[in-house]
Amino acid sequence: MTPSWRKPAGVLAILALITIWAVMVASMSDLVGGLHWAVQAMFYLVTGIVWITPMRPLLSWMETGRWR
Repeated sequence: MTPSWRKPAGVLAILALITIWAVMVASMSDLVGGLHWAVQAMFYLVTGIVWITPMRPLLSWMETGRWR
């Protein structure tokens, strides 16, 4: 079996996605910092979970070569 190029490409895509997401969330810290602590907690809880959403299709593609 020859190694697939999809796994290294997928890993790089995952790292890029995490980096972009972290920069976006961190850039909103000035706005979020002035909110009530409960709103801040909810914001960071949601943004900490939402980035996982595109991972399932990406991981599926890495394994099978199909997006579903």
